[in-house]
Amino acid sequence: MQSLWMLCATFLFAIMAACVKLSADYYSTSEILLCRGLFGVFFVLTLVRINGGTLATSRASKHILRSIIGVISLWMSFYAITLLPLATATTLNYMSPIWIALILFAIDFRQGKRHFDWSLAFTILLSFIGVTLLLRPSIHADELTGGLIALISGILTAIAYLQVRGLSQLGEPEYRIVFYFSLIGAITGLVACLFQGKIPFWHNHHPVGAILILTIGVTATLAQMALTRAYRLGNTLLTANLQYSSIIFSSLLSILIWSNTMDWMGWAGIAIILISGMLSTFYNYHRTLATKRSMTSTHKVQAS
Repeated sequence: MQSLWMLCATFLFAIMAACVKLSADYYSTSEILLCRGLFGVFFVLTLVRINGGTLATSRASKHILRSIIGVISLWMSFYAITLLPLATATTLNYMSPIWIALILFAIDFRQGKRHFDWSLAFTILLSFIGVTLLLRPSIHADELTGGLIALISGILTAIAYLQVRGLSQLGEPEYRIVFYFSLIGAITGLVACLFQGKIPFWHNHHPVGAILILTIGVTATLAQMALTRAYRLGNTLLTANLQYSSIIFSSLLSILIWSNTMDWMGWAGIAIILISGMLSTFYNYHRTLATKRSMTSTHKVQAS
């Protein structure tokens, strides 16, 4: 089930990214981020009103820290796209699963643990190889600043996702995590608009642009909910590895919407990402099954 939630999230994020690209002719980046955040806030408030729950929490500082890091990462990834070729910026930003694996390894090593999941870490590396084959990034001397920004964005994304995992393990529900992230994102987008001397959305609107920006709000909010649940339910490395499926969905959308073409190396990269995802899911399933059997056997021995 964890895999399905993450696949759902990556599919929705791919649709969101396509709409962001299409809506750039109608709205600024600040307006897009503001709308994305506002929709998330109103969606969660409606959800709480209908189904109950509360936004009050004793861990507000952790929510705010996670949200600030996530928003900074988002802004940096958008800015890196303006400085770098899209393939290079995307590849560097999608190093976040590798950073997650390295951070978890460092934590385990510091705590004296020796059970780091090398098999799942290998599938993450395999997926990244598939990404490089698909996107084939390149960087030149005058693009080093953009490359550094994209790299830092990937690191901050990894930290933000681990914070999502940590908040979920502390018992914080998905809607609350998404609410604070959306709220900080909306505030940041509004401040950016005002800083640029613009009143957000105070201009002529086109029906296509309005539909696109509303779609961004819907898909981004639902994707965040699905991603948060995926990190709460299962193995962190498996969830991180399945992030790469977003690139597959984005590539297919590029073919359908912009009639982009893909050579054999691109299709080989997609195949590697798919194989890696299946391997990580297969390995995690059997490892979980073996753990449950071991616990069952232990309980039987203790009962006898």
